[in-house]
Amino acid sequence: MDIKSYSAVELRDLILKKQVSVKEVVSLCLDRIDETEDKIDALLYIDREGALKKAEEMDKQGPDPDKLLYGIPVVIKDVLTTKGMPSTCASKMLKNFIPFYDAEVVRRIKEHGGIILAKSNMDEFAMGSSTENSAFKITKNPWDLERVPGGSSGGSAASTAACQSPISIGTDTGGSIRQPAAFCGVVGLKPTYGRVSRFGLIAYGSSLDQAGPICRSVKDAALVLSVIAGKDKKDSTSSPRPVEDYLAKMKEFKNLQGITIGLPEEDWKEGLDPDIEKRSQDFFKLLKSLGANLVPISLPHTKYAIATYYIIVMAEASSNLARYDGVRYGYRAKDANELIDMYVKTRSEGFGPEVQRRIILGTYVLSAGYYDAYYRKAAQVRRLIREDFLNSFDKCDLILTPVSPIVPFKIGEKVEDPLQMYLSDIFTTPLNLSGLPGMSMPIGIGDEVKVPVGIQFIAPPFREDLIFGSCNVIEQEIGKLPEPFGL
Repeated sequence: MDIKSYSAVELRDLILKKQVSVKEVVSLCLDRIDETEDKIDALLYIDREGALKKAEEMDKQGPDPDKLLYGIPVVIKDVLTTKGMPSTCASKMLKNFIPFYDAEVVRRIKEHGGIILAKSNMDEFAMGSSTENSAFKITKNPWDLERVPGGSSGGSAASTAACQSPISIGTDTGGSIRQPAAFCGVVGLKPTYGRVSRFGLIAYGSSLDQAGPICRSVKDAALVLSVIAGKDKKDSTSSPRPVEDYLAKMKEFKNLQGITIGLPEEDWKEGLDPDIEKRSQDFFKLLKSLGANLVPISLPHTKYAIATYYIIVMAEASSNLARYDGVRYGYRAKDANELIDMYVKTRSEGFGPEVQRRIILGTYVLSAGYYDAYYRKAAQVRRLIREDFLNSFDKCDLILTPVSPIVPFKIGEKVEDPLQMYLSDIFTTPLNLSGLPGMSMPIGIGDEVKVPVGIQFIAPPFREDLIFGSCNVIEQEIGKLPEPFGL
């Protein structure tokens, strides 16, 4: 059995029919990790014994068709807490932290029969767009080992692209699911803010963070969201809105007849990488052939999204990371002479340079005399950006944008230029500011640089079903990408 050939939906069906055992599936994923991990460095912790033991228990009990992820191995981004497993945020600050509880996302995955296989590498505290900011290792793109996999969920995306598991979970604060998914040639969904509980998601930007699936097919993403979505009494920002049967609704879509897709004029101007431009133009023709109606729209305030996003997210990071002071938990400097000295040394040694940069900038924009000039203005622009999107949905069902203006860049290429790194999030940050759902899916391989090109579909709040249905039709037409060239 070749584990690379099967989606999570297909593997679950085989397990339920007893054509393959859970232990066999887990063993094949562990074998694949052994084959690929030395090349891509996607994982920070592998629970071999625990996963195999759980698989044996499930095989003895027999298949349970009520559990949507029965027997499916899942990789979890290391920003989500996992009971009894390290949860480090790829930071020296939490190097030895082992939580005593599961994040709600993890709990629901386990409840539905998913097996936690490993924890994936990431940019430290989810701050970055390349997974070069991890305190422990740099993850490589499976398509080209000299290039980045994107970030901050680069470990999750690289792991899924390398077929180490059918499913991984990432988190998205400003594009951290969609951008690495695009760079690695997989499907990545950022759900509507509040659709998925943030309990146990170690906070970076609390009004922006959202966990979501990274998979190799649209159906798998729909399956995972059916499991992890829903109200959680432990998270007051989670929505009480009922969770739909996304797989069932997907079957209603036979083509794209009647679907109007908006193309923002601000996003499809000059400046895109030639490979992205060419693949996108080919994609527009495909959409029309499937019956979609493409219309121009305008999102006038999204040009302010990068500035707005980084003011808000750095302010929230400054507040959220204040708790790491060496007193209660986490890293503590050993040679401090008094309290203030301990604070300074602990945070200087425990946080990497990118995290320190964002804390300092966030503290500045929240400080007396600057709050009104920066943070209050950013909050006002954030509302205008959301209104742009909501007004546009009067004219179209879905909005289509690039995921990134560039293809995966080489490791080390942008480390010394943080501003250029920040600008790579220009098409993804507006959704986090607006709280809207968006999904990246691969649409082909570039001609000049042989790496995947992704595209982003955006829907009205809580209309993930519309994204899944439309993208599944498109995926069936495009077909699967080949196995990553770097492996």
